[in-house]
Amino acid sequence: MRIAERAGLALLHRFDPERAHGMALMALRAGLVPQPGLVTSPRLATEVAGLSLVNPLGLAAGFDKNAEALSPLSRAGFGFLEVGAATPRPQDGNPRPRLFRLSADRAAINRFGFNNEGAEAIAARLERRPRDAVIGLNLGANKDSADRAADFAEVLARCAPHVDFATVNVSSPNTERLRDLQGRDALAALLASVIARRDGLGRRVPVFVKIAPDLDLAGLEDVAAVARETGVDGIVATNTTLSREGLSGPHAGEAGGLSGRPLFDRATRVLARLSVLTDGAVPLIGVGGVASAEDAYAKIRAGASAVQLYTALIYEGMGLVPEIVRGLDALLARDGFQTVAEAVGTGRDDWL
Repeated sequence: MRIAERAGLALLHRFDPERAHGMALMALRAGLVPQPGLVTSPRLATEVAGLSLVNPLGLAAGFDKNAEALSPLSRAGFGFLEVGAATPRPQDGNPRPRLFRLSADRAAINRFGFNNEGAEAIAARLERRPRDAVIGLNLGANKDSADRAADFAEVLARCAPHVDFATVNVSSPNTERLRDLQGRDALAALLASVIARRDGLGRRVPVFVKIAPDLDLAGLEDVAAVARETGVDGIVATNTTLSREGLSGPHAGEAGGLSGRPLFDRATRVLARLSVLTDGAVPLIGVGGVASAEDAYAKIRAGASAVQLYTALIYEGMGLVPEIVRGLDALLARDGFQTVAEAVGTGRDDWL
């Protein structure tokens, strides 16, 4: 199956990246992509922010923006899924082209700008979701919104009945001034508003916050302090970066957020620093450059209770998912860990 999948990937790479992504979603819905189903073991099963996961590998937001492929993705081997980002109103996002492959770097640059069909359409699909999967939603704000904090709360209120967690995305580099919401006062007010709205819904959905990898130490200290003060349920570290250090591809100069292999070290250092600053009080989800079992294991040992990936799928396909999960199980067994939780943070000093 991996041979056939690689042939399919080679074909997709002949098309514009955004069109190829749409075709990949169509292939998923048509059942043309590996769907190994449940991939777990006693070592891999874990709990994060009250969520019971069959394994700690999740799909990062952005792959299925409009919740169109929930059923096949739930059978692809992931422990959890995150869809979106969703904004209150539909929006087209930024002009095309806005997605670029950097094949030599095993990376991508995107400047989508929260293109999505809006909270109503996404909520309708989430209502028909598989009930045996853990599915979360990335919350966004409309580009022309006069009150972006209210946008996050509005999307949560509309979609909360149908999701298991929600992530406040204040770290996309593709919506003007969005990252300003990572400042201490602005972030505290935003998270307090979202959590208050959540608490009034009658259903406690864990709320995470997703941060940028480009924050300095003072910025990370602020995030950690605000997360503890507001009672946020987890921190997703990290989103894409504005750095272009070490790139060799012809699209390296394109504007937007960089994801994939070049982000791994930067994002993992941020993760390890947050692990120290939060002192285990706030669960961390590690994202950025994960492309192998060894990468996922490194994130866990740096302080992540769970990990996510996306860009590696562009180059390796969905067959990578069970490979990583089974490889992670073997690494945990090799090092004598009985559970994922036992391994969390055991190697963070290597990244400080």
